[in-house]
Amino acid sequence: MNHNILKQVIFEQTEIIQNAVIIKRDYDFEKNINYILVGLRRAGKSTLLYKIARELVEAGCDWSQIVYINFEDDRLLGFTKDDFNDIIETAYELTDAKEIYYFFDEIQIIDGWEHFARRMADQKKHVYITGSNAKMLSSEMEKVLGGRYLSKMIMPFSFSESLDYNNIEHDEKSLLTTSKAARIRRGCQEYIAGGGFPEAQRLSNKREYIKSVYEKVLLGDMIEREKVKNKMALRLMIKKIAETVMHEISFNTLAGNVKATGIKTSTDSMIDYTSYAENAFLLFRNRNYVSKFAEKESTPRFYFYDNGLLSLFLVDKPSALLENAVAVYLKRRYGEEVYYFKSTQTGIDIDFYLPEENCAIQVAYTLGSAEYREIKSLISFAEKTAGIQRLIIVTYEEEKTISKDGRTIEVIPAHKFLLG
Repeated sequence: MNHNILKQVIFEQTEIIQNAVIIKRDYDFEKNINYILVGLRRAGKSTLLYKIARELVEAGCDWSQIVYINFEDDRLLGFTKDDFNDIIETAYELTDAKEIYYFFDEIQIIDGWEHFARRMADQKKHVYITGSNAKMLSSEMEKVLGGRYLSKMIMPFSFSESLDYNNIEHDEKSLLTTSKAARIRRGCQEYIAGGGFPEAQRLSNKREYIKSVYEKVLLGDMIEREKVKNKMALRLMIKKIAETVMHEISFNTLAGNVKATGIKTSTDSMIDYTSYAENAFLLFRNRNYVSKFAEKESTPRFYFYDNGLLSLFLVDKPSALLENAVAVYLKRRYGEEVYYFKSTQTGIDIDFYLPEENCAIQVAYTLGSAEYREIKSLISFAEKTAGIQRLIIVTYEEEKTISKDGRTIEVIPAHKFLLG
């Protein structure tokens, strides 16, 4: 790789980092630890690297010690794993300093990157890596990297981060102040409708921006990377999943729904395509806690990593957007330890079950006629499940406490629930 081109890339990236607006995020990083940050495109991974780089300079590093390479730069087209060593050679040409800090953005584009990353760690280099593919967290990668990096999944803004970015106070006192609480509720409405992409927060036309992110994920991270030939089947599948948020769906049903539009596909294709969407951090799944293993995997409930993405497909479905926002919040806090609970034998249907917290959560946009059904499900679940300590109904704005059969059910409005 031409070293002058690499220097140009590094110098220009340094200017970008120096001029970037750094957004406060709820992520902390240990010093002298190598990291891999993964997550959905435009979720803020690069900005976190910018923050780390600027903090290093504030602590005494010279900018010449910061080597930042974005592998999506068109000047790096044709870069292969054999060119990685040129980056190290170029870095030594730029500085005589003993310590150099390497930042590699979207490195998964380069096949074989993990072997270079391991070599860098073995040589005690300081390395920070980002990527937008969940395969970077796979057991196969772990075998190669062997614990040499700490991994963090970076998601779009949480509701709390969104409020921070928009300078909306949300401490306990603010929640009890009429005017400030109104701003928080309005912020929650916008967050549930438009999601948490950092760069979309203050745009007047969020939808166009979010649509461009979706197309990049779909075309770049799924169709191109996975070499999908039946593009229309993939697009229709994602649309059908969006329409079934809140409900489990089997891969057989997905295939049937797509074929009903006249597009040929198969159940196996639906299995492959959903895995591509999960790898690209477009979708994640919740499994039924009481199902057998095969059914757990074949009949999940899917959610979108960002409400803005889901809103591209929905018209006037506030219940689905509310439940998706709750699912994202729980995913952020509890990772894979979030389930739904549906039993045909007992008739119990719980939206979210957190076994580690002994907590069951229902989501209802408004209670109204649904109050009896939601209460009945929660009480029945608590009676049949040992150790349940907390029963919650998340609503759009209602708040109260319900006592029934010796149990207490907390009805929590979305803006308070999403603030934790």
